[in-house]
Amino acid sequence: MENASPITAGHAVLETVIGFMGIAWSEKGLIRLCLPERSREAVERRLFRNAGVSRATEQPKWVVELIASIKAYAAGEDVDFSGVPVDLDGVDDFRLAIYDAARKLGFGETTTYGELAKRAGHSGLARETGAALGANPVPLVIPCHRILAAGGKIGGFSAPGGSATKEKMLAMEGVRVGPPPAAQASFGF
Repeated sequence: MENASPITAGHAVLETVIGFMGIAWSEKGLIRLCLPERSREAVERRLFRNAGVSRATEQPKWVVELIASIKAYAAGEDVDFSGVPVDLDGVDDFRLAIYDAARKLGFGETTTYGELAKRAGHSGLARETGAALGANPVPLVIPCHRILAAGGKIGGFSAPGGSATKEKMLAMEGVRVGPPPAAQASFGF
């Protein structure tokens, strides 16, 4: 046993309408979230690639609520994950600022990497913001899928399925990403 305190860390694999997803938590909050995979085994493999993921499966009340929220989100419901405790021990200040700014984006709300960098107090660091989001340990709760490349392009996505997964998640939130509308409609006013 990693510590003598009651079991406060653990993991769970959940089946949702969009596939198997996984979460892991510490005594401080969520440490990992794995986006949909086709099998329970694939999710467990991904979860246990990370140091610090406990094999325990006992779920504190907030985890039970989070699982219900993830299932509701996967079923197309508008879910707010901003209150979920997240344990980001070991994450540098730049990434913490980016993640904090991203968590302020609501369901169906998008921004660009450049704008998110600016909101986080790091103007001009769009590329670094993209790299920080690519290392996001808890996608969905830190909604990196809501950050787009300049010009409304989808941008990268490091989860299984890549940009196609990002586009599907945005579509679930009512966001259409694709070629820009006709010229008259593309001005920013």
